[in-house]
Amino acid sequence: MKLQAMRTLITLVMAFVAVPAAGQNFPAKPVRFIVGLAPGGGTDTVARMVGQKLAQNIKQQVIVDNRPGASGNIAAELVAQSAPDGYTLLVTTASHVINPALYKKLNYDPIKDFAPVTQLTAQPYIFVVHPTMPAKNVKEFITLAKSHKDGLTYASSGAGLLGHLAMELLKSMANFEATHIPYKGAAPALMATISGEVDAFFPTIISGTPQVKSGKLRAIAVTTKERSPLLPNVPTVAEQGFPGYEVSGWYGLLAPAAVPKDVLAYLNTETVKVLRDPELKRRMGSQGAMPVGNTSEQFAAYMRSDAQKWAKVVKQSGATAN
Repeated sequence: MKLQAMRTLITLVMAFVAVPAAGQNFPAKPVRFIVGLAPGGGTDTVARMVGQKLAQNIKQQVIVDNRPGASGNIAAELVAQSAPDGYTLLVTTASHVINPALYKKLNYDPIKDFAPVTQLTAQPYIFVVHPTMPAKNVKEFITLAKSHKDGLTYASSGAGLLGHLAMELLKSMANFEATHIPYKGAAPALMATISGEVDAFFPTIISGTPQVKSGKLRAIAVTTKERSPLLPNVPTVAEQGFPGYEVSGWYGLLAPAAVPKDVLAYLNTETVKVLRDPELKRRMGSQGAMPVGNTSEQFAAYMRSDAQKWAKVVKQSGATAN
């Protein structure tokens, strides 16, 4: 019995020595952040903020690779099918968990095919219009929309993104019409609203606030339960007569599902360190975003909950990306 126990112990020790942890030498080369939207928008801004600081901490370059189109599906599919080694990661938004309700078929599963690293931020959207529009608040916008035969128009960063569903939710609550005009990212949608090509837009507070403060756009509401410290004089949609209305966006970092647990843990630890950096928190806060930095398990639970919430909204609104 003693001899057998000794042999078992030796076997275990040899196995432990012979098979080092998958992340022992990680990272040994540059890491790619795949972003499913065009440069200049909120997702891209956060990816570059986090990537720059993360590169300093892990002593490897972090490359931001923009792959816009199909509400983030192109980027998500690329990452889902990439090698699960931790070198190809997805910086995504809430649309990642909304897409299953919008698309009849996806070539990946937004939950099963990914390992959440951490939630990067949480932030409101803002309801903006061109400064020349008569509407100064949400009710005036709705009245104006109802007075137009074909309603008004509104931009989005892409079909099925929260900026799209934010208006769809309001339409369902207030019973008015507005025509959706999707663009490939926040930057072109903002430009369309600034130029008067469309009447309204729901950008993230990160990408929309500079245009509001410069006077190029007028903010008539924020979408969260409470006002944003960045725009304290802009009331929420809920306090303008629509109780229960709430849209809260987020950015998150995901890896392919089969990434080794130790690599995932390393990425979580280092990314959370970045999000706790005082200078990064100040920079994000100045743009209305609140760094989160939760555990992989907490982010996974949040993603599942958000998917269920928005599936109901999509069904009620009849929104579709097909």
